[in-house]
Amino acid sequence: MRWHTKAQSEQAETVHNGAAAQEKVKSNEKITFVACFMGLVASIGGFMFGYVSGQISGYFNMKDYARRFGDADGSFSAAKQGTIVGLLAVGCLIGALVSGKLADTLGRRLAISAFALWASVGNVIEISSEYAWYQFAIGRLVTGVSIGALSVVVPMYQSESSPAIIRGILVSTYQLFITLGIWTSYLVDWGTADMDNSASWRIPNGLGFAWSLLLGVGILFLPESPRFAYMKGRAEESRRTIARLAGVNENDPVVNDQINEIQNKVKEESVQGKASWSEIFTGPRMLYRTILGIVLQAGQQLTGANFFFYYGTTIFKATGLTDSYVTQIILGSVNVACTFAGLYVVAKVGRRKALMAGAGWIFVCFLIYAFVGSFALDSVNPQNTPQAGSALIVFSALAIAAFATTWGPIVWAAVAEMYPTRYRAPCMALATASNWLWNFLISFFTRFITDKIHYWYGLVFGGVSLALVFIVFFFMIETKDRSLEEIDTMYLLHVNPIHSAKWDGSKVPADSLPSTRHGNEEEHEPQAVV
Repeated sequence: MRWHTKAQSEQAETVHNGAAAQEKVKSNEKITFVACFMGLVASIGGFMFGYVSGQISGYFNMKDYARRFGDADGSFSAAKQGTIVGLLAVGCLIGALVSGKLADTLGRRLAISAFALWASVGNVIEISSEYAWYQFAIGRLVTGVSIGALSVVVPMYQSESSPAIIRGILVSTYQLFITLGIWTSYLVDWGTADMDNSASWRIPNGLGFAWSLLLGVGILFLPESPRFAYMKGRAEESRRTIARLAGVNENDPVVNDQINEIQNKVKEESVQGKASWSEIFTGPRMLYRTILGIVLQAGQQLTGANFFFYYGTTIFKATGLTDSYVTQIILGSVNVACTFAGLYVVAKVGRRKALMAGAGWIFVCFLIYAFVGSFALDSVNPQNTPQAGSALIVFSALAIAAFATTWGPIVWAAVAEMYPTRYRAPCMALATASNWLWNFLISFFTRFITDKIHYWYGLVFGGVSLALVFIVFFFMIETKDRSLEEIDTMYLLHVNPIHSAKWDGSKVPADSLPSTRHGNEEEHEPQAVV
């Protein structure tokens, strides 16, 4: 016989009831049009991210843009190019950090609408720029606040609203739309690049208004996250939303099971009072998860994909290609096609295996990229080594394919699933902020680094990718097809990540469950558990 608090006993009951009903829930849930539509509309936030990120690469080779914002000879210094590219990520970092609080205050849906419409302000600043390059850069900073905030709130909204059987796919559509946005920006840049006036870059910028309006207005026609609604005391709204998204009756066991799980988790969290920022490090098993989320999001950037997206036209022009825009379109097409494959991987393979395989694949590609570029390519007259130039393009495409299939879509899903409702907003904000911090560092310092070490820069991304294989293997739990509440329980129970895919909650002894309370909280009357 062991003695447990009332809170622990309630948690034990939640775990056993939830695990026992898990297979039933999965079999009753349906893939509904409403759930898919919700995921796709919210993912326009990803499209905005990709479009803004991808378009800047082509601007630097446009005659009018170079004449207005470049140096006297029409070129761009490393500092100026890095600032124009990097200030977007600085804005995104700010947006990511403030988004969690606003998402908890306004709600997920209204926060998405407000941040989407805010992007239009940045667009106005950019389009109205005449000859001051810093005005254009400030416009990207303002737009970045919107993009960064959406990169937190959109996956949060999708993960909290989606039925478990398609949650991974729907959250991963955010990354799919990022790739579609990048690809679209490449096509638009290619179509306007030969214009001799400001329309060459103002038209691509102007199209950004359309994506902001589509998301800002469209999201208002969708329901609020059922977990947020329940947390705010709107239990009936939460029940209706779950039933509607799962395609079942409001009294179906699927709905009842999810409401019970949410209810018990909210009850546990309400006992602890309002969460503070410090609790994302001191809460039950939270330091582990907070650091892991930060590392995974940073790792997504350090796999090196944005190295190609931001500086692709510059990179491939150095290989002797006559039209680097076409090469960018090819790489963008690879990115989109492989992200579709990534949705299948998310649904069938699981998070851990896919991330480890993808990181290993990227490591090999960058290893070859670095050695071919350093030893085989004639950097002075690249036309003399066409085979080396072709090899660089091929292995760049293979690296992007690996990223798009694995680290691109899966990280958003894995991080969105990792945290309990009480801490989800601040934890996702911090994790996503690390993504944007490394995004900025890569975008700003790449020109300085490549001017010094050239293609050896690929070894930096390759080395990090190799390290990520081991980080995922030893520290990340498999979360495929599990409810958010069950995932939280797995972390609380210190389930071994290596064996987590086979973990069965119904076989967990009730007396092995840890307390979710902090040490300074008042003890409840203990109950005996046999």
